[in-house]
Amino acid sequence: MNLLRQHAEVQFSEEIEELKKQDSGHLPPNWHLSPQSVVMYLMGAKLKNGFEVSPKYIGDRRLMEIAVATLTTDRALLLYGLPGTAKSWVSEHLAAAVSGDSTLLIQGTAGTGEEAIRYGWNYARLLAEGPTEGALVTTPMMTAMKDGKIARIEELTRISADVQDTLITILSEKSMPIPELSTEVQAIKGFNVIATANNRDKGVNELSGALKRRFNTVILPVPDSADEEVDIVRRRVASMAKTLDLPAQAPALVEIQRIVKIFRELRSGATEDGKIKLKTPTGTMSTAEAISVVNNGLALAAHFGDGVLNAQDLAAGLVGAVVKDPVQDKVVWKEYLETVVKTREEWKDIYRACRELSI
Repeated sequence: MNLLRQHAEVQFSEEIEELKKQDSGHLPPNWHLSPQSVVMYLMGAKLKNGFEVSPKYIGDRRLMEIAVATLTTDRALLLYGLPGTAKSWVSEHLAAAVSGDSTLLIQGTAGTGEEAIRYGWNYARLLAEGPTEGALVTTPMMTAMKDGKIARIEELTRISADVQDTLITILSEKSMPIPELSTEVQAIKGFNVIATANNRDKGVNELSGALKRRFNTVILPVPDSADEEVDIVRRRVASMAKTLDLPAQAPALVEIQRIVKIFRELRSGATEDGKIKLKTPTGTMSTAEAISVVNNGLALAAHFGDGVLNAQDLAAGLVGAVVKDPVQDKVVWKEYLETVVKTREEWKDIYRACRELSI
């Protein structure tokens, strides 16, 4: 079966199995790997038998240790930060390594209702039989509680406040009342929740104080250094190009370095040497968008070029990533092109390609 995207526990099943074989640490109830091995899975490691575990998160190891340690307690985990800082990616891999199942997912939106978190009803059976266990429709949260697994909630702050608060009883009492059946579902050991939220949504549906207290928050920052960010983009692009089977050569390191440098400068509001202050665009200029720009360029090179990524291939995705607001961002981008990109001799090709698209 040619799946476009495999779940983490399937794609990296060999790594998880090798870690299991080498794992001598304490296993919390219903965990597939020890906390130490979960961190090794996330950060990458070379095992005693020479097997290489690829890094899933490139950054501060201590953050991953805090996240994993949280999941061994009665506190839920909230991964918080700018869009594109790998919150969903880390959440998926945490669930895959801990529970062997990353699919118990609730996607938060403005339209997410209480029944998406607690339970729903098969209305045909409800009308025919009344409220019975057979008419009950389980949710990923209920399944995670029954099986002692990790439930994931994406974009928690996009869910309305009254629906968010249905989590309070689940997280504090570790139970889900079903008053219609005069019963409840009690969580078994191993159950926990990983939620993600980005700080661009702050103030839209901010978490109540009661709910905040039931989460341990780990803030995922943007990559510290350009080299770190280049490594993230390079690895993710290579992985996605393989999955998508793009008939193009792997991008030259210099092209990835240029994209990352542009993103970091616009994100920080200053050139790398600090000599020129810059206006910042309305978008986040995240690592995830940098990955998207390179992937888009590879697709253009593969299908409409000679298979080698060049400045013309990158330009379209780059302009689209920067210019989200056609008025404000266009001014920011043109100023950056003329004051920074144009002055760099080795960037003449990308200046011309972007200038043509930006006129």
